[in-house]
Amino acid sequence: MSVSPADDGLWCRRFHPAPEAAHRLVCFPHAGGSASYYHPVSAALSPRVDVVAVQYPGRQDRRNEPLIDDVGTLADQVHHALRGWDDRPLTFFGHSMGALVGFEVARRFEREGRGPVRLFASGRRAPSRHRDDNVHRRTDDGIIAEVRAMSGTDDRLLGDDELIRMILPALRGDYRAVETYRCEPGATVDCPVTALVGDSDPKTTVDEARDWQQHTTAEFDLHVLPGGHFYLNSRAAEVLKLLGEHFAARPAQRL
Repeated sequence: MSVSPADDGLWCRRFHPAPEAAHRLVCFPHAGGSASYYHPVSAALSPRVDVVAVQYPGRQDRRNEPLIDDVGTLADQVHHALRGWDDRPLTFFGHSMGALVGFEVARRFEREGRGPVRLFASGRRAPSRHRDDNVHRRTDDGIIAEVRAMSGTDDRLLGDDELIRMILPALRGDYRAVETYRCEPGATVDCPVTALVGDSDPKTTVDEARDWQQHTTAEFDLHVLPGGHFYLNSRAAEVLKLLGEHFAARPAQRL
């Protein structure tokens, strides 16, 4: 697997490298999630789009590395790892926690004058909308109950004590990162933003998703799909269609 000059192969995963693609999609996982969550997206879009999925520390093959429980610090390191991957237009897609990380990484790229062409913010309320959930302060059983309620993790995994012990530190650290995140007042990106949300998501209401409009100086659109927090598990076809339309509307360009 090829890597960028700034990445040692830990952060950026390309499951289906598409070196001739005119566009690159960077995918940011949810809390407790990993790069492999986006393997089906990579398979569906390759070779038209080169898909890079970000792997955070503290999970899967990086489980022995220190966790990063601060969104700003995580965004700093992801931004550094993605340098060298911007030789073609970047599109960002982040789900839940990944939407916040994608937003902050986009801001860092824009400070250098090389921001993404669009940010897809999925299953996450706008950066300025805060709730006092404090899931990261719960007992282990409380965190497991929260994940089960979100239907984002296979119940077979949640029933395996050994696997649970492996993923709990990452879950708690990610929840801490999200729940302690505070957006800078007036923070925006200059790229267009597309917000996506499930119509029965207990973590993000339609109004909270619509408030992403306040965080872009460019165009904004909102897509409400049937489902809960992980609506995209059952609505993958609609999300892939939306991504496909985005890439089809953009001219082929290599930087």
